[in-house]
Amino acid sequence: MKDLWAGEVPLGEAFWRYAVVYGLFVNVATTGLFLILLVREAGPALLVPAFMLPIPYNLFVIVAVWRSAARYQGPKSWADTARVAAAVWLLLLTAS
Repeated sequence: MKDLWAGEVPLGEAFWRYAVVYGLFVNVATTGLFLILLVREAGPALLVPAFMLPIPYNLFVIVAVWRSAARYQGPKSWADTARVAAAVWLLLLTAS
C-alpha cells in the first residue's frame, strides 16, 4: 500500500486493479451494506457511516493513480486519460 500511495505501482496496475476492480468491489460491498441497513430501518447513526465507508479508499486510490500517472514513462495522453478516468470513476462510484 505504501508503494501504491507513493505512485510507485505501474499506472496500469494502479488504475485497473486498484481503482477499477478493487474500487468496484469496495463500493458494491458498502452499497450492499447500506441497503441492508436501510431495509432494516437502521438509524442515521449507522446509515451515515455505512454510506461514507468507501470514501477513504476512493480518495486513497485516486491519489495513487494520480501519482502513478506522474511517473508514467509512456505517452502523456495515457497518463492524462488515466487521471480523468479515475476521477470520473471515483465520482460515479461515490455518487451511487
